[in-house]
Amino acid sequence: MLGCVIHGAGDLRVADLPVPVPGPGQALVAVRYGGVCGSDLHYWRHGGVGDFRLREPMVLGHEVVGTVVSYGDGVSGPAPGTEVAVHPASPCGVCPECADGRRNVCRDTRYLGSAARFPHVQGGFAARVAVPAEQVRPLPAGLGLRRAALAEPLSVALHAVRRAGEVAGRHVLVTGAGPIGCLVVAAAKAAGAGRVTAADLLPEALVYARVAGADTLVRADDAQDAGWPGEVDVAIEASGVAAGLDSCLRRVRRGGVVVQLGMLPPGRSPFAGNLVVSREIELRGAFRFDGEFDEALELLAAEPSFDGLVSAVVPVREAESAFALAADRSRSCKVLLDLTQAP
Repeated sequence: MLGCVIHGAGDLRVADLPVPVPGPGQALVAVRYGGVCGSDLHYWRHGGVGDFRLREPMVLGHEVVGTVVSYGDGVSGPAPGTEVAVHPASPCGVCPECADGRRNVCRDTRYLGSAARFPHVQGGFAARVAVPAEQVRPLPAGLGLRRAALAEPLSVALHAVRRAGEVAGRHVLVTGAGPIGCLVVAAAKAAGAGRVTAADLLPEALVYARVAGADTLVRADDAQDAGWPGEVDVAIEASGVAAGLDSCLRRVRRGGVVVQLGMLPPGRSPFAGNLVVSREIELRGAFRFDGEFDEALELLAAEPSFDGLVSAVVPVREAESAFALAADRSRSCKVLLDLTQAP
């Protein structure tokens, strides 16, 4: 089978890989689509994401959907042929974080296509993938595989909005209108936000934020843009750059909440810490998700408008061009790899 393997910065290869055999407790899934995530792009461009660096070749991909093929010993699940989404995380279940109900920050989790541990956890950009059977979720009625490929990033967005607390009726600022930022817009609107303002450097990206439901669009590099709010109740930083965090801290009201969702560059990042003190701003982190995955599938089934955020589907044999397209936010929002091109 064909798979998409990263060997180092700039070294992405479509390789012939052995077809996995599901072990005890595992399900074998024929992958149809895999969404190219910002972390996949970081591995491709920089050889790592945040503080996680490549130390060996790794199959990329954690946003995958497909159909059940078979099961290993001792487990069952949705019948072979059922269309499913794959939850990419396997928390350990025993660490203090898991015991506290915060499995998304499990200190010993396994996450598809992640270099956070060594040996790395191989990902899902391959024609077949074997995963723990409990990670397989049948799609709700009315949800097709193409839209379902947004389940993982939408789960990230739903978790970030949940970390912000109550947003119903409130004004939410989202900095960064990439795929995650746009899905944060959609998640905030689904949670009842009264108004959502989206900010980005690129007008093309802001078009997708409008598709996601943003009420106001702002050019992030124009301090005089009339769309900038005087203040907001909640700000969610989804760009992964220090300037975005600065905008959030300066625009949120006194006693408001700022959620840092975008992964900042490794090392130290400057931020307006005095504002956190003098305005009693609550600065919260948001990392991955847990139970939001099932919520994301239900929301995707109910909202056909999410289709507008999938800007391209590219055969896996053309993975390099798919990554280049996904990295160019003036031309794309969410780019999917079609793994059925593998023989």
